[in-house]
Amino acid sequence: MARLKELFTKEIKPNLKQQFGYKNSYMVPEIQKIILNMGLGLDGNDSKILKSSQEDLAAISGQKPIVTKFKKSISNFKTRKDTNAGLKVTLRKNKMYEFVDRLVNIALPRVKDFRGLSANGFDKFGNYTFGIKEHIIFPEVNFDKVDKIRGLDITIVIKSIKKDDSIELLKKLNFPFREKRSN
Repeated sequence: MARLKELFTKEIKPNLKQQFGYKNSYMVPEIQKIILNMGLGLDGNDSKILKSSQEDLAAISGQKPIVTKFKKSISNFKTRKDTNAGLKVTLRKNKMYEFVDRLVNIALPRVKDFRGLSANGFDKFGNYTFGIKEHIIFPEVNFDKVDKIRGLDITIVIKSIKKDDSIELLKKLNFPFREKRSN
């Protein structure tokens, strides 16, 4: 079992249940899945760039990414229907917890001028989305073999009753959120 999953089931889940006063342990907020998305844009048509990006994302996530396609043609963005748009990986269960552990403890501290994650990334359902400008912050990616530094979108889908519950869950999992400043 992943280290973070064990910590979640033994300590964090009972603490959140007591903190929010839930009668049932199934009401406690829990991460369902994590989706990693790397948009390639015009570079998606180049098979060499697509292959190297697939290898990088596979090293980061631990599983093979799927290639996403454009749904329709838009001339201003120079996109054609059914051409490669980017890469996507969905993580669940143990791989998901291992990824969160590596993200929070290894990758995010390596971001240059990092001041914390914004709390504005939550949607009305309690899911959290944020972007990373450089995918090379993960230690699995070999910096010498990277042809171009790419961005990465991370969506954490959380099963929760309220948005505040999701925020509290991520704080317990050591996500470094920025403190709101008062003027």
